[in-house]
Order: sequence, then structure tokens, then C-alpha cells
Amino acid sequence: MTLNWSRLQDRMEHLRANKLFETFVIAVIIASALLIGAKTYEQSSRFDQWINWLDLGVTLFFLFEIMVRMAAEKRFINFFKQGWNIFDFVIVVASLVPINESEMVLIARLLRVFRVLRLVSLIPELRVLLAALVKSIPRMGYVALLMFIIFYIYAAIGSFMFNTVDPVLWGNITISMLTLFRVATFEDWTDVMYATMVDYPYSWIFYLTFIFLTAFVFLNMMIGIVLDVMQKESEAQQLESGEGEAADVHWMREHMAQMSEQLHRIERQLEQQQGGKE
Repeated sequence: MTLNWSRLQDRMEHLRANKLFETFVIAVIIASALLIGAKTYEQSSRFDQWINWLDLGVTLFFLFEIMVRMAAEKRFINFFKQGWNIFDFVIVVASLVPINESEMVLIARLLRVFRVLRLVSLIPELRVLLAALVKSIPRMGYVALLMFIIFYIYAAIGSFMFNTVDPVLWGNITISMLTLFRVATFEDWTDVMYATMVDYPYSWIFYLTFIFLTAFVFLNMMIGIVLDVMQKESEAQQLESGEGEAADVHWMREHMAQMSEQLHRIERQLEQQQGGKE
């Protein structure tokens, strides 16, 4: 019995590591996303039966695929030690919610939307991007706080100066901050500037300095943070997989350290031999 289970695990492991099987899983995830999109069209009502059968087939395949991955583990508990496995398991279990009951239709459809996120767990490059985004959020928080301070200062100045020019855009500090967000995103910001320049000809300085700080300085700081974290995550992924430049550099450092230790041992042995002869 144990031998048969071990053979089954080996087969499941071989199937899980098969590139063709991984490609097929990705194709099914994309097909699932297309099915969800097809249901948003009114014309799809004619094909409801076919779409429901295809959705059931996709759900059963996801259940089979997650069972293959769980069976491939030498120890069952090891499957839940990886965060991405837990994520996939939750998505698959959530997809089992029946879609026929009227009160559960909306919830079931919303849960099936998240099946598209399984692409992230299957493609290493997407995992690196998502991990970099999540880990860069705390560092970007300080930049966002500084941006809020700048927004608040400029909104207060704009509300005091331009309230009489256009109370719709500069009536109070809250509306002024929304107007500045419009300026920062370049959404017809010149119309806002030209309206205030009628009464305040030098108000262009107010807008240009604000755009310089927000659109150029702070945006580049955000990009720099994300790129720095992405580089570290990419190096960590290369070390984990044993492939890539980071893995080669790590291998060379380890072997250089081993060679250095061997040289020190040889030097100590030579010193001991010379001391014994003397």
C-alpha cells in the first residue's frame, strides 16, 4: 500500500512539474476569464447552457489540479506552508459555491472573477511583480504622506487666493485638493490655470511648482522605490531557483569563501610543519 502511494506521489509530482500541464492550466485560467467576460453581454443569454457547462468543467479541472498538487507533496501539511498554495486553495474552494441559487448568484460570480488571479501564482515573473508591489507599499507610504502635506499646503493657498475667482474649484480646502489632483493628473489643468491668471497673472508659478513637485519629483521617487524592491525580489527569486546572475554570483561567493578557508588551513599546516622542523 505504501509503495503504491509512493508511486502515485511520484506520478503526481511528475505531472505537476510538467511544462505542458502548466501551460494547459494557464490556458484554462484564461478561458475562465473569457467565460466571465462573456456573461456580461446580453447576447450571451442564448448560450447560457453552454457557458454553464463550460464553467462547471473549468471548476472541476481546477479541483483536479489542486488535488494533483496536494497529492504530489511528500507530507500533506507542507502544501499549506506556502502562501501561494493557500491562495490557490482558497480560490478553488470559493469557486465551488453553487451559482444556480438566486441569492448566491452574485456572490458566486464575484468569487469566480478572482480565479484570474491564479495566473499570478503560476507565473514566477508575476509573483515577483506582486511581491515587489506589496513590499514597496510601506516605503511608498512615507512618500504619499509627504505628497499629502504638499497637497494640503497648496490647497490652502489656492483656496485663500482663488476662492473669489472660481468657488466651484477653490471653494474650500477639500475641493481645492480635488482640483489639485486634477492638475496633477494633467486633466485640462491649463483651463484651471488660465481662469486664475485673469485676476492673478503670476499664478502660473503656483501651478508649475506644484506640477514639478508632484508629477516629476514624487512620481520618480515612487518609481525608484518600486524598481529597488523589484530588483531585490528578482535576486531572491533567482537565488531560490538557482538560475540567473544573482545565483551565479552567490555560487561564486560561496566557492571563494571555501577556497579561502582551504588556503588558510594549508598556511596553518605549513607553519606548523616549519615550526616542528625548527
